[in-house]
Amino acid sequence: MIIGPAHPLRGGLASFDERLTRQFQADGFEATLFTFSLQYPGFLFPGTTQYSSEPAPTDIKINVCINSVNPFNWLIVGNKLRKLQPDIIVIRYWLPFMGPCLGTILRVAKLNKFTRIICIADNVIPHEKRPGDTIFTKYCFKTIDGFVTMSEKVLNDLKQFTTKPSQQIVHPLYDNFGAALDKVEARKHLGLPESEQIILFFGFIRKYKGLDWLLEAMSILKKKGSSIKLLVAGEFYEDRKLYDDLIAELDIADSLLLRTDFIQDSEVRYYLSAADFVIQPYRNATQSGVTPLAYHFEKPMLVTNVGGLPDLVPHEKVGIVTEPTPQAIADGIERLYELGEEQFFSHLRHEKAKYSWQVLTDTIVKLAL
Repeated sequence: MIIGPAHPLRGGLASFDERLTRQFQADGFEATLFTFSLQYPGFLFPGTTQYSSEPAPTDIKINVCINSVNPFNWLIVGNKLRKLQPDIIVIRYWLPFMGPCLGTILRVAKLNKFTRIICIADNVIPHEKRPGDTIFTKYCFKTIDGFVTMSEKVLNDLKQFTTKPSQQIVHPLYDNFGAALDKVEARKHLGLPESEQIILFFGFIRKYKGLDWLLEAMSILKKKGSSIKLLVAGEFYEDRKLYDDLIAELDIADSLLLRTDFIQDSEVRYYLSAADFVIQPYRNATQSGVTPLAYHFEKPMLVTNVGGLPDLVPHEKVGIVTEPTPQAIADGIERLYELGEEQFFSHLRHEKAKYSWQVLTDTIVKLAL
């Protein structure tokens, strides 16, 4: 059993959990996803909608049954899992808000004295801190038998909460969005200029991801006479006005291509294929789902020297690692174009071989033994 976001919910966690379920099936396991009928109350969700408009997967089982704020529901779901007696329950842990819900479900499920619980910890210490974070996380982690992390930072953070077995792996490739497309074909589909230099910022827009720094870097490049365009593809998860004001102040609207609605899964490959380079100007980070996405589409990337990002992007082999400042980001973008895309392709293809879903499922099974 896997507990975490999945269809009808949208986003990277849902895509990850659905792909993980398919890998367990390919490995010969019977796998079912238990997901949320209510993931967040509306007032806690910063986007426009939590739900996908795309059809549900037909090749995996998804049980939409968990209400994150209803303790009676937690007991019902926990009892269902207790009676089913799965060998392993895999949970995703990305936000302390989920601690009470997941911790209670797992406590009840483990009353069968049979099931082992493995946690894929995306974050242990959240990017945006709130009261109760530590208490909620400890409550959930007491039920866990083993942990998988996808960055050294999360692994180190985990040690503040538990000494239970843990294993770090690399984030598997997001290979479920289809094959790469010809750049010109992708740009035609998106209505983008076919011959311009275009870099891509992809994903939900939140402060820690540093889009404001990237906008300042674009201003630096524009003042130097650069014609590079920045394609921003992702939904605002905070006040858009802050960014609109900054764009106006910097006078860079003509350097931007803004696609700030939620990017549906079926459109992801067009955005990645259309770009020359992927830019991740993060202020802080554990790991990023954008990095394995860039690997899958063989796109060189720029990352800032924070968290686990530099470990995933060997400098001047699959991309550029810069200091987390607008000037350094601007210099790094220039360096990417100076080296050229072809400089990175052989290293990208070599490195991406490490990003296997089989490694993740094997690690989970070994931890559960």
